[in-house]
Amino acid sequence: MRSEPLDAEILEACIAAAVAAPSFFNTQPWRFRLDPETVTFEVRAVPERSLHHADPVGRALHLSLGASVFNLRVAVSHFGWTPVVRLLPRPEDPGLLAVVRPTGAVRRPTTEHRGDLYPAIWRRHSSRLPFTGRPLPPQARAELAEAAHTEGASLTFPGAAETARLLGVTAQAEQRNRADVDRGTESRRWVRRGPDDTGLPQSALGPQDARERLPMRDFTAERHPERLSAKDFETAPAIALLRTEHDRRTDWLRAGEALEHVLLVATALGLRASLLHQPMEWPDLRRFLSPDPDHTGHPQMLIRFGYGPEGPATPRRAPRAVLDTEVPNT
Repeated sequence: MRSEPLDAEILEACIAAAVAAPSFFNTQPWRFRLDPETVTFEVRAVPERSLHHADPVGRALHLSLGASVFNLRVAVSHFGWTPVVRLLPRPEDPGLLAVVRPTGAVRRPTTEHRGDLYPAIWRRHSSRLPFTGRPLPPQARAELAEAAHTEGASLTFPGAAETARLLGVTAQAEQRNRADVDRGTESRRWVRRGPDDTGLPQSALGPQDARERLPMRDFTAERHPERLSAKDFETAPAIALLRTEHDRRTDWLRAGEALEHVLLVATALGLRASLLHQPMEWPDLRRFLSPDPDHTGHPQMLIRFGYGPEGPATPRRAPRAVLDTEVPNT
């Protein structure tokens, strides 16, 4: 049992950490409620914040919510409790994707992740800027892979030939996205800083690769020559593939937890990262992402790692804007 109350300050910090998670197009498709009876966080999806053309089945939405759940776990641990998580706890309530309950003695040390991930939450930003050519140390790759494994996923770093193949599939997906009128319209709708601090400001879009070695997403779906960067991106990008054994809703949520665990470890290690999600949005191309010859597992995300400048922070909604219940009197 807890020996200290979950006061308003801690509650706000936990929700702020959850909201700091990455989300598809920075849609922030989540809402939270604190159950006053059990002092349990409920994590709910907000379907109207999903992208119906780019994410018709809600897979990316579940990844976003899973990343938020992981941040909530890290925050609960930071404040001295052990987080107990249940995914999809009520089949009759499909909008409730997870519950997180703080349990255990206060100031009990956590063993489920590195102790420096809580400050990394606030430093983690996607960087779509060019990285240097400095290679990732083997120890860093191993630690990133272990972070994914802890959450029930796998993270692999393919060799040069396989990396080129994966980037080729990603480039094909990016070309499809730019040619699809509905997806282009949907994408541009989120390129702004809205009154509720969602979407992607122009400063967060990043340059395009002038030599087209690295298929960075063009969120405007209107690639013009003047938008091409004069800077060269890295010649040998470090790309990792995140996969799960199955492809159910629970697997999407766990993939989101694994993704955020990996990104926070990368941040703690001084690495930058950006997400190459384009091929995940086309079922036929997504199937081609699993390594040859077996095509085993279900790809959930391609992640680019490297050393370089920190990307700009995208806006986040205030905790009070996404929390449905005030902290109970304890």
